[in-house]
Amino acid sequence: MRPLAAMFSLLLLASACGGDDDDDAGSQVDAGAVPADAAATPDATVAIDAGAEDLDMQAADFTCVRDGTKVHQFFVRNALGHLDEAVEVASSTTGGTYPVGTILQLIPTEAMVKRAPGWSPATGDWEFFSLVVSASGTTIDARGTEDVENAFGGNCLECHARAEPQWDLVCEDTHGCEPLGVGDDVITALQDSDPRCAD
Repeated sequence: MRPLAAMFSLLLLASACGGDDDDDAGSQVDAGAVPADAAATPDATVAIDAGAEDLDMQAADFTCVRDGTKVHQFFVRNALGHLDEAVEVASSTTGGTYPVGTILQLIPTEAMVKRAPGWSPATGDWEFFSLVVSASGTTIDARGTEDVENAFGGNCLECHARAEPQWDLVCEDTHGCEPLGVGDDVITALQDSDPRCAD
């Protein structure tokens, strides 16, 4: 087994988000019904301002996890030009709401993306992604809101819903989520082993 695959297996076994009741929760879309590269759609009953900023991430938009700005142990990007605001929220000691277009990743195979206000009230407008990564690029395995599971079978929303309200569903050691069960060294090794990275 390759080192990256072995580390992912370890993380999956030990991770709180790898269990049936430790991952994300809440969405209006059944991830199983969403084609891998199709946009997840919000609840049709929720009105979204036609002029609101939004983004529809595609597989090619997910690059080396380390392309983002590292804050604490995760990486932050913003595809709509709001990186400074996103980093400010990520760095805050009191919390905040991430701007639309924010992409957060702890490990290469999972991501959460902030969509337009009202896109998915049940998930705080976050869209969750389960990704398959290789040296040739990224494939979206699943995407959506309440029903997305990571590679280990954990529901993303169930995990992230445990974060205290001021943290905008983002888990960290002190945000109220279940601990991952692995050290920062394992997380760093997974990040450094992203096969999409040039170095």
